[in-house]
Amino acid sequence: MQRTADSNEYVIFDLETTGLSPERDAIVEIGALRVRGGQVQAHEVFQTLVKPQDAHGRTLSIPWYTQRVHGISDRMVKDAPGLNEVLPQFLEFVGGAAVVAHNVAFDSGFIRAGAARHGLIWKPLRELCTVQLSRRAFPHERGHKLDALASRLGLEFEAGGRHRSMGDVRVTAEAFVLLQERLELAGRR
Repeated sequence: MQRTADSNEYVIFDLETTGLSPERDAIVEIGALRVRGGQVQAHEVFQTLVKPQDAHGRTLSIPWYTQRVHGISDRMVKDAPGLNEVLPQFLEFVGGAAVVAHNVAFDSGFIRAGAARHGLIWKPLRELCTVQLSRRAFPHERGHKLDALASRLGLEFEAGGRHRSMGDVRVTAEAFVLLQERLELAGRR
């Protein structure tokens, strides 16, 4: 069931991957939650590990240096569903909502590449980036990484939550709501 477009509804999402290239690397975790009417809907969550595969369906190994960042190992994703199974479910979760991510070009690039590989279309209503919103809200600050933004807004990550999709999504969602208020985005549309 496809949701209808709602200009007051957003899906905040984050990916963990095997590397930085949407063409060569793969998604290992997807996390998302919904913001509606300026409120984080903590019960409307999408979260899954993903077995990383290349464009030909061959399983990829997670490099040690990316395991050090997000803590996701080959053992953890061994029995996880592949992107071919997960991506339609994620697209259904997004429905007609706008999407938000911290550095949305990175995350959206991986979803777009995965969708193209599996004959799906990634064309959300709108893509918003909390990095760009942070730059508008705090033009005199140099750092706009998620850690810096969280600190600036008085937000904290759950223990072990940093660089895991849901930990980052929760902070990004809270930051997005505060940035919306700060920038009065509703009045500027």
